[in-house]
Amino acid sequence: MAPSPTTPTAPKTIADFFTRPAKRLRAGAPAPASASLSSSSPSASSLTPEQRRRADTNLALARARRNLRLAESKVKASSGGAAKLEELLVEETWVDALNGELRKPYALELCRFVTHERLHGPLPVYPPPHLVFHALNATPFDRVKAVIIGQDPYHGPGQAMGLSFSVPEGIKKPSSLVREHQANSHAKKGWEEFTDAVIKTISQKKSGLVFLLWGNSAQSKTRLIDGTKHHILKSAHPSGLSANRGFFGCRWLVSVLPLKFQG
Repeated sequence: MAPSPTTPTAPKTIADFFTRPAKRLRAGAPAPASASLSSSSPSASSLTPEQRRRADTNLALARARRNLRLAESKVKASSGGAAKLEELLVEETWVDALNGELRKPYALELCRFVTHERLHGPLPVYPPPHLVFHALNATPFDRVKAVIIGQDPYHGPGQAMGLSFSVPEGIKKPSSLVREHQANSHAKKGWEEFTDAVIKTISQKKSGLVFLLWGNSAQSKTRLIDGTKHHILKSAHPSGLSANRGFFGCRWLVSVLPLKFQG
């Protein structure tokens, strides 16, 4: 099996500090040539465990890139580039798992609010529309192994990209899906209800996951997680102000791709 081609530099996440370097998603990058190999194909049976892992990773990256392109196409086809939220969640496994959540009255009202903010608001709204559900579109429901719940979504120019604790390459790391420079300006508009639904869905439909709750706001979500089925870890939020109050020295490291939403 030929080695996978080297991909250009990609956005960094906190997972990079916990795992060895690996090829990561980069918007617009072509899928690796080896991504066409299915782990269930006849030739896959002759692969070593490491080769199978790499093939599965390439398949996952190719799927994430496909979803990113599909979300971008939805935005381009929409009026003024403000596609409906329901249209931006393109990963079928999450659409099935959430079972019409984005068609509920609160979500439709949230969609109207976000659309108005993008089209008529005085300031930019982050992240770009096609990246609002980047974490879900890049991580199929059946592949979720760990969930990080934090707070303080990034709100500076070029920072937010739909992934937790992650900014694009070349952007200064912030100290902490809102209007520019206005933290919590989209709070209490419906995002909280949606993110609670995501947490409850994961808790109810999966088992044996690790939930990492960073900070007091995140720890309030314990009520949504079935502690008899999952592992719940708590610590201070790893911001510049509070990392020394319980995050550093908490003695656990987990290899994950962090997920984060407004709310």
